[in-house]
This record gives sequence, C-alpha cells and structure tokens, in this order.
Amino acid sequence: MARMSLPYRVMTVCTGNICRSPMAEVVLRERLAAAGLGDRVVVDSTGVSDEERGNPVDRRARTVLLEHGYDVDGTHRARQVRADDLATRDLVLAMTAQHARALRRLAHDDLDGRLFLYRTFDPAAPRVAPGGAEAVLDVADPWYGGMRDFEDCLAEVEAAADGIVAHVRAALG
Repeated sequence: MARMSLPYRVMTVCTGNICRSPMAEVVLRERLAAAGLGDRVVVDSTGVSDEERGNPVDRRARTVLLEHGYDVDGTHRARQVRADDLATRDLVLAMTAQHARALRRLAHDDLDGRLFLYRTFDPAAPRVAPGGAEAVLDVADPWYGGMRDFEDCLAEVEAAADGIVAHVRAALG
C-alpha cells in the first residue's frame, strides 16, 4: 500500500455520486464507528461523472437510508472524482467494473492494490477469478427504478460493509 497514515481514508465511487456511493459512504461511516474505528477512518464518496455536481443525495436513497435507521445529515453534495483524490485514499471502492476501469484510467493504473469493487467484500457475492467477468460484482444502479431498487441497492451495500470494516481493521493493524 503506497500511502498509509492516519486517518485511514476510504472513498466510494459510483456514476453521479447521488445514489450508490453516498449510500455506501453513510453505511460504512456508521459501521466503522460501531466497530470503534470512527476516529481513525474518514469515508467520503465521489462519482466518475460531473453530471450531478452539487446535487444532494437522491431523495429515494435518502428515504431508504432514513427508513433503515441511518443518519443522513443533508450536507452531501455530489462531486466528480479527481486524480488527486485517488492519490490520497488508502482504499477506493468502485460500485461497478465500469467505474473501476474509469478510476484506473484516471490514476494511470497507479492504485497500488487500493482499488476494489465494493461487492468484493460481500461473502455471499460470486467469486471472480483474475481476468474474469467482474461485472457480476456490480452494485445495481437504482436510479431508473423505484423504491424497491433502492432497497435492493442498500441490501447490497450492507452485505459488503462488514467485510470492508474487517479489511480496514486489518490494514490499521
């Protein structure tokens, strides 16, 4: 790992930074705090696109998070990932294989084993051999769907969260 200092920095990344990545940010922040790591880890989120720049968390994502007991403070504003973001993160979690490819291009493939697909940490997710079809690990995009799609997205995010917490705990020693 190229960079490792405190706080340990985690970034989740989706397309527009209004649904999947901010949902993952909220869930991870809460799980890390519950694991006693909240003061040692910072979590943020970005998107590969700037189309939603400045927008808050999608109202449907916010509703689902609140219904499941998560604290959504309303301060989130969507922003596009930059190369310097990648250089300063210890763990980068892409929501899809397409996002991971975009991040590798932006970082000129210099992510030193810090980039993972988010669902890689879900113990029930399919296992993908190196060079395999990573798209089976994509967190489903709820944007064009209804509330059920946002519920399903949150379930996928939650299913991987404890594995990510364990990974961070191991990295911190």
